[in-house]
Amino acid sequence: MKTIPTKEEILNWISENPTLTAKRDIARAFGVKGAARIDLKRLLKELEAEGHLEKRKKTYHDPEKLPPVAVLQVLGPDREGDLFARPLEWAGDGPEPKILLVLKASDPALGEGDRILARLQEVQGEDHQYQGRLIRRIGTNPHRILGIFRKRAEGGRIQPIDKGADKAWAVEAKSTEGAKDGELVEAEQTGPKGRMGLPQARIVNRLGDPSAPKAVSLIAIHQHGIPDDFPDEVIAEADSQKPAELDDREDLRHLPLITIDPSDARDHDDAVWAHADDNPKNEGGHVVWVAIADVAHHVTPGSALDREARKRGNSTYFPDRVVPMLPDRLSGDLCSLHEGVPRACLAVRMVLDGKGNKLSHRFTRGLMKSVASLNYVEVQAARDGQPNDKTAPLLDEVINPLYAAYEATTKARATRQPLDLDLPERKIILSEDGKVSSVAIAERLDAHRLIEEFMVLANVAAAEELIRLQRPLLFRVHEEPSPAKLEALREVAQASGFTLAKGQVLHTQHLNRLLGQAEDTEFDELINMTTLRSMTQAYYTPEHLAHFGLALKSYAHFTSPIRRYSDLIVHRALISAHGWGKDGLSKDDIERLPDTATHISETERRSMAAERDTNDRYLAAYLSERVGNEFTGRISGIARFGAFVKLDETGADGLIPIRTLGREFFHFDANAGTLTGSDTGLTIGLGQRVTVRLAESVPVTGGLTLELLSVEGSLLPQPKSRGRGKVTSPAGNRTRKKSAKTKRKVERKRR
Repeated sequence: MKTIPTKEEILNWISENPTLTAKRDIARAFGVKGAARIDLKRLLKELEAEGHLEKRKKTYHDPEKLPPVAVLQVLGPDREGDLFARPLEWAGDGPEPKILLVLKASDPALGEGDRILARLQEVQGEDHQYQGRLIRRIGTNPHRILGIFRKRAEGGRIQPIDKGADKAWAVEAKSTEGAKDGELVEAEQTGPKGRMGLPQARIVNRLGDPSAPKAVSLIAIHQHGIPDDFPDEVIAEADSQKPAELDDREDLRHLPLITIDPSDARDHDDAVWAHADDNPKNEGGHVVWVAIADVAHHVTPGSALDREARKRGNSTYFPDRVVPMLPDRLSGDLCSLHEGVPRACLAVRMVLDGKGNKLSHRFTRGLMKSVASLNYVEVQAARDGQPNDKTAPLLDEVINPLYAAYEATTKARATRQPLDLDLPERKIILSEDGKVSSVAIAERLDAHRLIEEFMVLANVAAAEELIRLQRPLLFRVHEEPSPAKLEALREVAQASGFTLAKGQVLHTQHLNRLLGQAEDTEFDELINMTTLRSMTQAYYTPEHLAHFGLALKSYAHFTSPIRRYSDLIVHRALISAHGWGKDGLSKDDIERLPDTATHISETERRSMAAERDTNDRYLAAYLSERVGNEFTGRISGIARFGAFVKLDETGADGLIPIRTLGREFFHFDANAGTLTGSDTGLTIGLGQRVTVRLAESVPVTGGLTLELLSVEGSLLPQPKSRGRGKVTSPAGNRTRKKSAKTKRKVERKRR
């Protein structure tokens, strides 16, 4: 019986079992035991020397793989009419893989020789190796609009919803895609102005009712003025980019760096690896590598890509789509650290002691190759003893050392005491037709915290490095709460039976102490919510100011240059400071730093507002079929005109209008955050548990109107009847002492 496999059998096994490629896996598969393992090792080395295999740590991989996103050239159709393509970039020694194009009805017609950007999926058991789905045709970038379709005999017209867009677009009957009158549609321009002086267009996406869930993110994009259409010159510049080569970079391809992202992530801009420090002077210490996509190599100062990236400031994320800062060619391909593909990076090597304190760091401009693209859930499962085929070979040498280093950083974090808020984050889950199928509380795993902690470490190292080298940069700044907001927090804390000391410089440890007092009590969410509301909003500035929330003296954004322009500026500053090339921080960049800081702080707020509006509309559409139902929640905001409630089930915010609370006068106390009834003494305050009835849901605006049924489990008291002509004046209520109101509020809450 044969015990040693042939080279062809080994290559076939590795191709069919990409996660079982360690020598012991191959030996087990072919029943190789004892002294025969020596011959197997020789065969593997020969295959490696011949270029058929590539060794990474103790596993072997077939280097002849295509990345998940690639530029292709369309070939002519075969006899069956199927359309195939070839990769324009192929590093393998073997024949180019065959790619079948799977096109949608709405995709444009493709012809032989067309160059396209496509998303690839490897297939087995077919006469082709990959399936490709069109992202877009390269070299074409038709202008798109969002508008309401108005049907006419000759086809129809589209009235854009963009502010300031006064011209309609004409659509021929053959290009309407069956759109109905009044539908929200997305269209692209197909020609210049026609006989009526209107641009010619074809409908590419029917979104149906303008108030339907599928349309809300597009409406938010246009209402908030978020650029979602890349200019032709930007697309052309992105398409002309090529993968970076080693050149003067440090070769990091031997490091087993991995990316860990959400399961639905389209881009991977950070990779990590850690190992125990072998320096005897740092017993129990760790070495952590963080590698970030080298966007600066492709987006150079003053280029069309640079101007557009600065204009956008950041990517914007919605439940059903992403408006990226950079075109797909970069964000999903050349700047994405895909598994098994060489990619340019800026990396930092950080040495930590056994308590997680950073002892030193070293930055480099390199070329890396990720050994695996993993998601948070599978990494956590592997750590918890349930590895899958992909994580099992990485557990001992990659995943466990990452967790060991992370556990050390938790000790340093406990000493530093960054603000430790505990508020659940809800995620909207959409069905295939774009409707909300459920609202889930996002799971927080140690795998999430691990990546967050290493990114914070890398961001701190970037700021410290540029300060040391006396180079200009953009800091990420978070100021401490204002005295007024701090006093309001203190009053809520006192009314809940807790203390927040006065007369001392405020540190995050004081707020964490307050949060700790409230933990596992009925006031837990109230104190967390009020503490969050007392915080100022973080922003960018070239001034060296601290980050209060993270309890850090120096902080900059370095780890996400694909989606934040601030990080690209920091990358350029590091490139200039170390003399790594001519694509570093330009004179114009430096002169415009204050303006850039202001601009990208504003674009960040713009994106947050658009994302919040979109979530509100999705949730309103989701709840529109449940008008009349009762819900539980907490008071999340108090205003002169009513109280806001965050519903437990969905996290949606609704308003209880003050006019629905009864005929009595309600006194509004902005400092205490309360509404107090003049007749009943009912006090409605932040954090109270309430039961409400959904009275109205308006998907177009995202508004929810609620009716208050009970507060803290008690039905609403009825105001005393008034005599004919007798009017109760609010004047006496306004002059009541604050201490009396606070006392009544505390007594009511504790019942």
